[in-house]
Amino acid sequence: MNKVKYISLTVVMALGIATGCNDDFVNTEPLDEISENAVWVDPGLAEAAVTDIYNGLNDGGFNEEMLASTTDEAIFTHPGRGITTVTESRTTPDNVINWGDPRLRYGDMFSRLRATNIAIENLTEPQFDDAELAERLLGEARFMRAFFYHQLVRLWGGVPIIDRVYELGEADYSLQRSSFEECVNFIVADCDAAAQLLEGKALGDGRANRAAALALKSRILLYAASDLHHIPTASANSSVIAGYSNPELIGYTGGDQTSRWQAAQAAAKAVLDEANGYMTDLTAPVSPEEGEQNYENMSLSKNGGESELLFARYFINAKVEDGSRAALDNGPNGYHNWAGNTPTQNLVDDYEMMDGSEFDWNNPEHAAAPYENRDPRFYATILHDGAGWKPRTADVAPRDPANEIQTGQYEVIQDGEVATHFGLDTRQSPIEDWNGTRTGYYMHKFINKDPSIVDQNTRQEIPWPELRYTEAMLNYAEASIELGQDAEAREWLNKIRFRAGMPAITATGDELMNQYRNERRVELVYEEHRFHDARRWMIAEETLGQQPQIILIEGTLKPGANVTLYQYNPDNYDYTYTVADLDPGFENRQWLDKMYFMPFERDEINRNEALVQNPGY
Repeated sequence: MNKVKYISLTVVMALGIATGCNDDFVNTEPLDEISENAVWVDPGLAEAAVTDIYNGLNDGGFNEEMLASTTDEAIFTHPGRGITTVTESRTTPDNVINWGDPRLRYGDMFSRLRATNIAIENLTEPQFDDAELAERLLGEARFMRAFFYHQLVRLWGGVPIIDRVYELGEADYSLQRSSFEECVNFIVADCDAAAQLLEGKALGDGRANRAAALALKSRILLYAASDLHHIPTASANSSVIAGYSNPELIGYTGGDQTSRWQAAQAAAKAVLDEANGYMTDLTAPVSPEEGEQNYENMSLSKNGGESELLFARYFINAKVEDGSRAALDNGPNGYHNWAGNTPTQNLVDDYEMMDGSEFDWNNPEHAAAPYENRDPRFYATILHDGAGWKPRTADVAPRDPANEIQTGQYEVIQDGEVATHFGLDTRQSPIEDWNGTRTGYYMHKFINKDPSIVDQNTRQEIPWPELRYTEAMLNYAEASIELGQDAEAREWLNKIRFRAGMPAITATGDELMNQYRNERRVELVYEEHRFHDARRWMIAEETLGQQPQIILIEGTLKPGANVTLYQYNPDNYDYTYTVADLDPGFENRQWLDKMYFMPFERDEINRNEALVQNPGY
């Protein structure tokens, strides 16, 4: 874009005296910038301009405050950062969280959309000779415009559609919101165009491709078919939506929801036919050990698991970014990490037993050993008390030579007397207690357990999965259930479960839908789906709005046990596990139906008087 640099009047006058009316001086090009006109006639510069559009992804979902902590997946450990504005439904047009992630900020997305429109305008009729490159770059720009718009639509509903570059001096910059349906159609059209333009194009990691365009189309059509956007159903479930005078801005006021589910199913199937996922051809469950490793391979994008990624944000450890320091942001304080987004007990309880049955605290065997015999994905996702982990740092190693997570309080013998040892990874720890978990758990997913990676000072190179193959599998299964095609849904769900080492689902009807939703919950955990899924299913009140639960763990010495340095050991200890609500003084969650859509900030409405506010604000 054109930029203007200003220098002082004194300097201008002095230069004017020295140069007189020298036209060559007046027309001098800046040495540290390139004009917009020069960019689009040069293929290398045009490619650089399109590459810059990807900066709109920021760190993907690897922000210090993850979207997971607005849901029943996690809580954010450190108060005063603003995330409770969302979880406590205190959001208003004058009180909107300043998300650390620009993908969640209205103004930032429209700034990026301007860049995509500039690229599209200049590449539609390219000014350089490399037609194949121009076609590829146009496809990438169309994909990124669709991506940015889908980010806006799934948070705000219908937004103004801008498909051209506005210039200075135009008569009017105010724009009305387009309907939800118009926005979905616009995104789908961009995805279709991108898929066609990118067909057969070989692109590197982190760039758009045909499969990614199809996957994005699958996602937006799944959302479009969901209950939140079917106004008759949404109105029946919410008086706030029922009372909204502009329902076309947030959903479909007419048409057939079944036909929308059919479109969602077809879009998902197109992804499944286009790409190949990771180990999706199994006909029986793998072993629990293999299931855990498979899930870890996908979350770390290694050992073949990288084939899952259709579109991702990549990182290098040489650059300090939130994405490369996810382990520092979220790891245990007993390893000098920050415990930012910690799993809730609500999430832990939703992992099934290995036989496919539900975990139940009323079952004495489950309650006595809650971390045994669970879905293998649990162990690759969550660090629990007693779990083996990396070697402790040198200053902590003498306190824990076993290298196990300690999130409880345990009896030990000191000077011949029974004393309490607070776990090294608790908020009573002698190691950075202010960074201790409030829930009794830590994240494992997206954190490499390689002992050579010291999380407090070594960066990771784990990509953020913006779109992956398994999401399309789940999308296809959901649409199939909604269309009454239970057998088709089970086939694809069981491919996912067999890879994880879990037994086949055999349910039908409502039970199948409940199992599907739980399967989606545990498979896509921490990948920014739960916040959107709970809203589009309209189950937010009983999920996002419930108070997070935590675990309290006590280890009592068995008679005759003489332990002076704590280590997890059921031979020496009787362990008790007590589920409790998170202290409401720290976070007091509630759900108000206005939170189905984000509000437009007061400044945005002041800038654009045609912008109609969302319901409940």
